[in-house]
Amino acid sequence: MEKIASFQVDHTKFSTGMYISRIDDDIVTYDIRMVKPNGGVYISSPSLHTIEHLFATYARNSEFGRNIVYVGPMGCRTGFYLLTRGISHEDAIKLVREAYTFIADFTGEIPGCSAVECGNYLEHDLESARRDVLPLLDAIKDYTVDMLDYSYHFGK
Repeated sequence: MEKIASFQVDHTKFSTGMYISRIDDDIVTYDIRMVKPNGGVYISSPSLHTIEHLFATYARNSEFGRNIVYVGPMGCRTGFYLLTRGISHEDAIKLVREAYTFIADFTGEIPGCSAVECGNYLEHDLESARRDVLPLLDAIKDYTVDMLDYSYHFGK
C-alpha cells in the first residue's frame, strides 16, 4: 500500500499551528495542531469530544457553513482536521480563529449533547476544552497564508 500524505510529513519538525495537509481537486484539508506532535501532552478524549461538538457547530453555522465538508478530531489527539471547499486560505484562518475563540468563551449546554444526538454524550469536558484551545489561538493570532505550509516552520 502507498503511504498516505499525512504520514509523509515529518511530525518532529512542526508544532502547534494550522497547516495545509492536502488539496484534492476543490477540497482543502487543514491540519489544526493544538499540541506539538509527540510532545508528551495530548488532548483528553472528553475535551477533544467537546471541542468537536463546538467547532463543528460553529463552523457549520458560520458564514462559511455551506463550504464546510468535515470537522473532526485526529486519532492521535493532537488536533483536528478541517475540510473546506470554495473558501480562501485567509478565510479558513479567520474561521478557525473565530471558532476557537467561540470555544474559549463558551458557556452553557454543549450542542448535540444528549443520548439521542450523540453516541457518547456523557464523555465531555467543557472546562478542559475551553483551556485546550488557548495554545492554538495564541499560535495563530498573527498567522498568514505562508505559515500554512509545513516547511515554513521547519527551520524554527
